[in-house]
Amino acid sequence: MGLVADNYPLDAPSAYPAAEIARAWQRERPGTPTDSIEIVTPLWRLAKLFADDRRRVLADAGVDPATLDLLSVLRRAGTPYELSTRELARRTLVTAGAISQRVARAEDAGLVTRRTADDGSRAVVVTLTAAGHDLIERTVDQVLTRESELVASLSPTARARLAAQLQELLDEVARVARQPSLRR
Repeated sequence: MGLVADNYPLDAPSAYPAAEIARAWQRERPGTPTDSIEIVTPLWRLAKLFADDRRRVLADAGVDPATLDLLSVLRRAGTPYELSTRELARRTLVTAGAISQRVARAEDAGLVTRRTADDGSRAVVVTLTAAGHDLIERTVDQVLTRESELVASLSPTARARLAAQLQELLDEVARVARQPSLRR
């Protein structure tokens, strides 16, 4: 299956590496901060490449990314593979409405069941079915094996270092992004 272009500028490798883009902005707009370009541009490109590749793997497996996310969270929860919709929303970083839609689609496909919590609350508990368990077991191996292939050029030490640096950057960006910008 070939790459499907969606007219997004990063579908094909850029003839302009990030350093060249930064230099061009420095030339055209002296004083404009360009120090992020050589970090953010490759991250955007990598995110697009990883997402496109994962979409192809999942399409071949007959699973959409939202369903994979739902089933993965339930599977990682451990036996009995069930969580409340509130906890699912928290762990998948999507809204309650999005979880409700995901659960409804997965329930229609026989991958999960849902019921009211036994504690007398109005909470809804979602449980992985045997079919959902089988699907996630097959699919997670395909996805993680493929993603391992994509990062195989990095040594284990380089992978660990990059993972730590990316987590550090993610934590800091999340912290700063919650604050109002100083430039308005």
